[in-house]
Parts: sequence; C-alpha cells; structure tokens
Amino acid sequence: MKLTAAVAQTASVLLDTPATVEHALALMAQAAAQGAQLIVFPEAYLGGYPKGADFHIYLGARTPQGRAEFKLYFEAAVTVDGPEIALLAQAAAQHRLYVVVGIIERDGGTLYCTVVYLGPEGQILGKHRKLMPTALERLVWGFGDGSTLKAVDTPWGKLGAVICWENYMPALRLAMYQQRVTIYCAPTADDRDTWASTMTHIALEGRCFVLSACQHLRRTQFPDAQMHNALPEAADGVLMRGGSLIIDPLGRKLAGPVFNEDALLTAELDLDLIPQAQMDFDAVGHYARPDVFSLQVNIAPQPAVTLGGGA
Repeated sequence: MKLTAAVAQTASVLLDTPATVEHALALMAQAAAQGAQLIVFPEAYLGGYPKGADFHIYLGARTPQGRAEFKLYFEAAVTVDGPEIALLAQAAAQHRLYVVVGIIERDGGTLYCTVVYLGPEGQILGKHRKLMPTALERLVWGFGDGSTLKAVDTPWGKLGAVICWENYMPALRLAMYQQRVTIYCAPTADDRDTWASTMTHIALEGRCFVLSACQHLRRTQFPDAQMHNALPEAADGVLMRGGSLIIDPLGRKLAGPVFNEDALLTAELDLDLIPQAQMDFDAVGHYARPDVFSLQVNIAPQPAVTLGGGA
C-alpha cells in the first residue's frame, strides 16, 4: 500500500489569521493537484509562531504594552470548532485530503499549542495539545494532558503528531510507538541543522515514516509595528529557515531538508516497508524488555475543577 504525502514549509501571516487560512487553502489545493492524500502544516501555523516576541515579560513583572501585545496574539488564535477549522475541513473534503495542522488554540482564557487532524470527509478526527511548551512558550501557552495523545485511524494505519521538542521526550515517543503509529508527524519551530538527525533517529526507532514541517519566516513578515521582537536582526533577514523533511522507516530521506525558501515537499510512502523495517527492531515488541522496563501513560483528562452532582 502506498500513500503520497505532502509537507508545507511556509509562514503564517502573523496577526492575520484569515489570510493564513487562505494561504492554507491554496496549499491544500496545490498538494491535491500533485496527487497528495495527506498534507502536514507547521507548528502554530494558524495563530502564528511569532519567533522573537517576548511580550515584555520579566522575572517578577509584566507591562501594559506586553499585555496589549498578548491580546493581539490571543485574538489571532482559533478554536477547534471555529470557522477557520471549518474552512480547512471543507477543503479537506473537497480535495479528499487528510490534514495535520498546527494551531494556536484558544480555550477560555488559555492558549494551547495544538495539532488538529482533519479527514477526507471533512470531519475533525482529533487533536493533540502540546504537553510541554519550551522556555518562554510556557509563559504564553498552557500545558496539554495525556487525554490528547491518541493517534487517529487512516487507511494507511495510525496517524500521530508530536510537536517540536516533545520529540525529545522518550516516554512520549514510546506512547506513540505503542499505538503503532505508521505516519509520525512532527510540526516544529526548530530550524537547526540538528533537527534532521532527531527526525532520522525517530524514524529508525519507531520504524515509521516521519514528516516534519517547519515555517520559513522572514523578519519582513514579522509585525514589528504591533509586536516587539527581541531578537537581533540576522544578516540574512530570516527568523525561521525551515528544514522540513520526510524520512522513511529505515532512516532514508525521501524529501528535504529544505532551507531558506517556501516549499511544498512531496514523497511516496510505501507502507510495505514498515514490516520489513520491523524485522530486526520493534521498540514496543520483540525489542522491548517489559520485565525490566515499563511505562505507564495517564490518558485521563485533567480539568482544573471537577463539579460533582448535588443532592
């Protein structure tokens, strides 16, 4: 069984979510025209990853200007049941696509870095909230829980997503492998050279296809008039340089990495390669030692408040 997959390397239109949605719709149409049945977008694509923003946060202090900037970011976020996701779902149905898209999800007064899965019937198949935001992300995004770790079913096996530096969490990776994920998506904001090595390791460790999407964001695309950027100007004017790629279960690069340009990467994934790769390694099967090592994963929702029934 084979699948044609696409990875979109492009930037959000920061603080203009409707424009980002329009760009996503165009990329979905382009991917479908190239025969893709699945497309993966970068981390925080809807809502944006304003690399370099600090919201004027200081240890022990915040500022009115920072709060005003955060309000703009908050307003650019989306809800899973909102009109932006509905438009993508309609396009998924039109083009018969599975879609994995990073969003900034607004839920009450909290933002989450989330991935949404869409199916070719226009349905929302599920979502995953990032468990552990990294560094300053923790001051603007909430923490997900284990209830959104579930991979989703496709004709090609399980489809799962692990966001950015969650991929450095060995226990989380094992939770994906235990679900027998065949298509492992890694939306990210990490554009370092070392990221490709991490993705290669995961493909080999999980004996799965790995699709990683990162934004290509230039400083000229950052809304400096509305939001402070604390990063010094880079000589090449790049804030995020991409590095998106597709890797097979034996660690071979099928597409990418591509840097410093927008790109729509495509590759044919031969799912018959997975059992061949598992012949000599299965991290949660014949190469596991449950008599020595074990892992428990709490997949129950963790609400802040549970309201009990009255008498």
